Amino acid sequence: MRDAVTVAKDLLGKIFVYNTPGQVLAARIVEVEAYKGSVDEAAHSFSGVSERNEVMFRTGGFLYVYFIYGVHFCCNVVTGKEGIGDACLIRGMEPLEGIDIFSKNRFNRNDLSEKEIIMLLNGPGKICRGFNIDKRLNGIDLTGNTIYILNADKIKKSEIVTVKRVGISKSKDLPWRFYIKDNKYISKK
Repeated sequence: MRDAVTVAKDLLGKIFVYNTPGQVLAARIVEVEAYKGSVDEAAHSFSGVSERNEVMFRTGGFLYVYFIYGVHFCCNVVTGKEGIGDACLIRGMEPLEGIDIFSKNRFNRNDLSEKEIIMLLNGPGKICRGFNIDKRLNGIDLTGNTIYILNADKIKKSEIVTVKRVGISKSKDLPWRFYIKDNKYISKK
């Protein structure tokens, strides 16, 4: 398995797919954050294995889903070797297929303005709400046929913006947030 920072950059531009009963939902990954358990105090895995974070310690290729602030689910792609605890938080996506389902899940209606369409998946909690991802999908194998990530054209280095992560208080100076330059579907510039 590969380093979380490397995987985070490589995830940009790839297509996240969820085969739901009756419809396929798909979106381009446009913003991510890397979390490295061994050196990163903000990583859920920093203090070791727990019931909550056990999935992070699996070998790469699983979806780690957690509940935060008593309100939102967030999803991560586990990246490290077994026992390491590395993952990449998916922070922003550009909706491609299933916009009607994303709209219904997020706003309970389909007649969205252009601004609302941009806001469908531009944050980790919005992504999980739009895709209807919750704890029942924690630990799902991303090499299966329910949720998976498709390759797409690699994003050029010159198109990747590298900045500090947001919404954390520990290890906040690590430049491990990445997004596609000028993409309107990111959570925060």
